Amino acid sequence: MSNSSLAPLPSSDRTDVTARLREALLGASFSADGLLDLLGAPAYAALARSETVPALRATRGDSPLEALVRLFLLQQPVPHARVADVLPVADCLESGWLTGTGGDELAATVDVRPYGGPGGEDWFIVSDLGCAVGGAGGIGSLDEGVVLGVGGASTTLAGITVRTPVGSALDLGTGSGIQALHAAQHATRVTATDLNPRALHITALTLALSGAPAADLREGSLFEPVADDETYDLIVSNPPFVISPGARLTYRDGGMGGDDLCRTLVQEAGDRLNDGGYAQFLANWQHVEGEEWQDRLRSWVPRGCDAWIVQREVQDVTQYAELWLRDAGDHRSDPVEYQARYDAWLDEFEARKVKSVGFGWITLRKSAAAQPSVVVEEWPHPVEQPLGDTVRAHFDRVDYLRAHDDAALLAGHFVLAGEVVQEQVGLPGAEDPEHVVLRQHRGMRRATKVDTVGAGFAGVCDGTLSAGRILDAIAQLVGEDPVLLRDRVPSQIRLLVEQGFLEPAR
Repeated sequence: MSNSSLAPLPSSDRTDVTARLREALLGASFSADGLLDLLGAPAYAALARSETVPALRATRGDSPLEALVRLFLLQQPVPHARVADVLPVADCLESGWLTGTGGDELAATVDVRPYGGPGGEDWFIVSDLGCAVGGAGGIGSLDEGVVLGVGGASTTLAGITVRTPVGSALDLGTGSGIQALHAAQHATRVTATDLNPRALHITALTLALSGAPAADLREGSLFEPVADDETYDLIVSNPPFVISPGARLTYRDGGMGGDDLCRTLVQEAGDRLNDGGYAQFLANWQHVEGEEWQDRLRSWVPRGCDAWIVQREVQDVTQYAELWLRDAGDHRSDPVEYQARYDAWLDEFEARKVKSVGFGWITLRKSAAAQPSVVVEEWPHPVEQPLGDTVRAHFDRVDYLRAHDDAALLAGHFVLAGEVVQEQVGLPGAEDPEHVVLRQHRGMRRATKVDTVGAGFAGVCDGTLSAGRILDAIAQLVGEDPVLLRDRVPSQIRLLVEQGFLEPAR
């Protein structure tokens, strides 16, 4: 791997300088809230789309915050005197955070993006120049070792991760250290690995500049840097999951054929988890002719693990190839070269009989259950982030349902989950609805059809009466045989509990 075209990085050993730099940045309100106040919502949102013109226009003044935004986020040279008013310039030059431009101006050597933590923490994500906002934007074509900053994938993974206090956490393929930073808030010990040594250096900078504890940083691919006897309570990874011909870009191309990298990561995670531990990944997977994609993913789940796999998006092979060719900036190259690269992607897919590619989330939980629960579903609809509590609650419900047969279910007490509404669907003026839909406004925001008995049952669940007592009352009300109703409805109750519409009363 060659990093020759990338700028030298600041020293990760000068923690005294990093602490002073952090203090100076916060003193000038260089934070997520400060940026929003300065730039306004439109310009702030434009940064996430890699559009810098609105932010440039909003920082034409002479305040310290405007100087910092231009310096660290927009990579504009700033006069030495303006920088000296807000930063310890001599220390930043000596330790490599800043460099002279040849004139009386200074430039940043890395991107630094303010990032608000889930508890209101003021964090900073360090990345290579031009990579702090909006993803690669074609910057990856400059060098295979480039390290990206915050993007949609990294924030998605951070949002779905279960955040319970744990003894140990492992961030595989840490990149700029976003997942390690989150994990440091609830894990006693954090280990972060990456094949790219530049990424490990940048992770150290991200953690130090954010005021977080240092992590155990290890170089290597997947689980290679982890000893055979090391296990963890939490494993997270936003891996280089792109299915591509070859491995041009370290940050996105895994170097294995097809979706083998994601499959290997998932299959090997089971042996690295402590009992009750979670492993959570973002992944791509192939939809292959003559094969159900759900079966493909079920085959990845390691023994001894429950799994919840959610497909969020599917792209046909042409859309997928175009997305990642643009990501690398290939659409701006010579048309003949672009066509050759495009052909190479389609040749690869054709050889593997791949018709489309799925993207989504994979969560494993180490379980001693004799019959593991493996749920594979498609849910492309909007959800409410963060989802970590929703993910944990899913597996809690799995445990409850596994331990309760129909008789125990009828003896149980339930409450309707918060912010569930009922919708009746039918023709205008009809006496009865064609069907009833229960809809969540929290978490996964699911919707499910129920019959009138199911709707009535859910509506009166407040934890007071057992499920069986409620069904007996409904049977009397609608004139049905209570024995038949008790026999018929548990499957519907089980589904409503499984999907989070009903919760066991505490």
